[in-house]
Amino acid sequence: MASAAVSDRLSDRQRSLAFATILVAFVMDVVDSTIVNTALPAIQSALGASDRAMQWVVSGYFLTFAVLLIVGGRLGDLFGYRRMFVSGVVGFTLASLACGLAADGRALSVSRLAQGAAAAIMAPQGVALIQQLYSPTERIGRLAAFGVIGGLAAIGGPVLGGLLIEWSPLGLGWRSVFLINLPFGILALIAGLTLLPSGRSGHALRLDVPGSLLLFAALGTLLLPLIEGRAAGWPWWTSALGLASIALWWAFWRYECRRRTLLGSALIEPALFADRSFRIGLSATMGFAIASGGFLLTFSLTLQRGLGYAPIDVALLHIPFGLGVMAGISQIGRKALPRHGRRVPIVGAVVMAAGCVATAMAVWLALSPAAIGALLLIAGIGMGSLGGPLGPITLARVDRNHAGVAGAMHKTVQQIGGALGTALIATVYFMIAPDTAAESMPDAFLAASGIVALDLVALALLVRRLPGRLFDR
Repeated sequence: MASAAVSDRLSDRQRSLAFATILVAFVMDVVDSTIVNTALPAIQSALGASDRAMQWVVSGYFLTFAVLLIVGGRLGDLFGYRRMFVSGVVGFTLASLACGLAADGRALSVSRLAQGAAAAIMAPQGVALIQQLYSPTERIGRLAAFGVIGGLAAIGGPVLGGLLIEWSPLGLGWRSVFLINLPFGILALIAGLTLLPSGRSGHALRLDVPGSLLLFAALGTLLLPLIEGRAAGWPWWTSALGLASIALWWAFWRYECRRRTLLGSALIEPALFADRSFRIGLSATMGFAIASGGFLLTFSLTLQRGLGYAPIDVALLHIPFGLGVMAGISQIGRKALPRHGRRVPIVGAVVMAAGCVATAMAVWLALSPAAIGALLLIAGIGMGSLGGPLGPITLARVDRNHAGVAGAMHKTVQQIGGALGTALIATVYFMIAPDTAAESMPDAFLAASGIVALDLVALALLVRRLPGRLFDR
């Protein structure tokens, strides 16, 4: 009822301006998750940072975003969506400033952790506000716009990063990659205060602080040995932390099941895992995020540090890749999924695997940028055909009463997969091509792409276990 009251109270122009405000913050968040890929070599060179510091710059953002995403949604329910949106925008803008002013790799890594945490507070409010601004039928088009714009922003991040490094506005160099958020953050702050409606949930659930801490500890103890272990020579504590992570994941699951039974409120909804489509879809989403995060990171590093490409050249090569992704999402996945069901993501996974390995072979053979771009187009089509359908498949049979928490769990798993992909695959990459071994980077990229392909093949085999009919007619 609250959402109907808000939509009736605002004119179409006011709702459009509010939606535009939400989109600005959404694009800032998505772009910042990928913009550093192209800028990493410039950042590392300027700061004299280690490879593991650069892994934290990428994985740290995903880590805090994943852990705090559901918490951010609950905070909006409790204290108001506009208030938490504005708080998240302020935090994100200040964290971006701290990233741009960082004096060394450690300061930048900590600032990226803060940036991911602020994004987790900011991002969930947008979906909640759309619920208030639009009727159920109107939301379909608005949420579809989120998907298309999100895909463009994710691929546009590396392109924008390369352009900013090349142009170096005001002589800022790599710092402009983060400082560009300042004017947009100020714009989103002013618009949020003046254009967004107030509102909160009438049935807000309690915050799950212990569950959030357990999730952070479980994911942190998994990432720490992956990122720090190679440089330390894989000492005993890396194995100890790996075992501790397994125990913490088990403790997190048991705690969440018990909390859901006793209080009716938890970070996750254990009952959702009784649905085979949800279980498989969530697992496939994790595998897809690992593959895409690891491939994009090692691709940018290899071209710049291994083959001497300029950031602008890497940015331009992301354009055919982005076109392929958008074609896969909008033209292939969306239209074919209702008719062909699970076959669409299976074919997408195989095409993406083949495209990634073929791209790595082209880089290894030092083929022309045109050849690499053509193969990236194929990999992008596979990525879009796989990634686009995973959300609808995961949520296809979810009870509407659990739609909110199911969507949040899906988004959280995407972020966890991104963190694991950049940590795990980059660790293998740097084991083959350490800091001073630029000549071995094409070899390392080929090996990393082989892991990506194996991950995607396993994902395709998993998706084969989905029901033959996914959607009701």
